[in-house]
Amino acid sequence: MTKALTIHVDIVSGEANIFSGQAQMVIAPAIIGEVGILPRHAPLLTPLKPGEVRIQLSEDREEVFFISGGILEIQPHVVTILADTGVRAHDLDEAAALEAKQQAEKALANKKSDFEYALAEVQLARAMAELQTIQRQKLRTGHRTK
Repeated sequence: MTKALTIHVDIVSGEANIFSGQAQMVIAPAIIGEVGILPRHAPLLTPLKPGEVRIQLSEDREEVFFISGGILEIQPHVVTILADTGVRAHDLDEAAALEAKQQAEKALANKKSDFEYALAEVQLARAMAELQTIQRQKLRTGHRTK
């Protein structure tokens, strides 16, 4: 039996080391679209948007994280995600994400300046990405939404 090829993955933020370990595959939300990374991937440096990072540890084990954006660096045997912020998907707070979405929508409706409008757009995108990650996590764990 042959050993599966793996790639070393680090997810770090300014606050914490979020994940460090070996993986068979990483899927990350790059600005250019979702990027799938396997061992021996060509080098790449790209910005990340808010969304889900999935780390396939083995054929039947996966870790899922939410990042609020950041930078993805890929080398043939190492993937580094420098996240603005990041948490394990199962630690996300749905009520807080819904509240953030409502606040961002309210700020968009009450636009006072171009800067405030742009900030509200970023906050809305993050809240929507968080809610999408929560919904996907519920589907993965068999906990369906109403």
